Amino acid sequence: MSAPPALQIREANAHLAAVHRRAAELEARLEAAERTVRAQAERLARQDQQLRAALDELGRAKDREITTLREQLLTSEAAVHSLQAALCQRDDLIGQLQTRAKLLQDICYHRPPLVRLLATLAEAERLGPLPTSDPGGSSPPLVNSTGEEGGEDHLLPAVFGTTV
Repeated sequence: MSAPPALQIREANAHLAAVHRRAAELEARLEAAERTVRAQAERLARQDQQLRAALDELGRAKDREITTLREQLLTSEAAVHSLQAALCQRDDLIGQLQTRAKLLQDICYHRPPLVRLLATLAEAERLGPLPTSDPGGSSPPLVNSTGEEGGEDHLLPAVFGTTV
């Protein structure tokens, strides 16, 4: 076997040196890319951790708000029940007062005739009783308001009295 010529050896050495440079360059780029990927992964992990913390805080805030709203709902429902009970009591009172108002309207309707009746009774009392003896003789028999005459239907002298 013969030895390769020197020119081929130099070309081969130059080619090997270029391959080694290219490999070193690629290894450096690979190492830089790996550093970049690690840095991005760390940054993503931090962001993920921050997002999880923010989501946890949002969840806690949501739970607190739900609790507050439930308490407000219970308070509002109790107030509604209380107001409904008060409304029922007022409706009952209104029913009672309407009945009494009707009675008062009836009283007011009947008041003028009652006042006239009481005034008439007072006038009759003021007149006093009829005299018992007739100085001029006998008088004709008195007749009742139907116009019929009869022994039992004669009007007897009366004394008016009121309790008013």
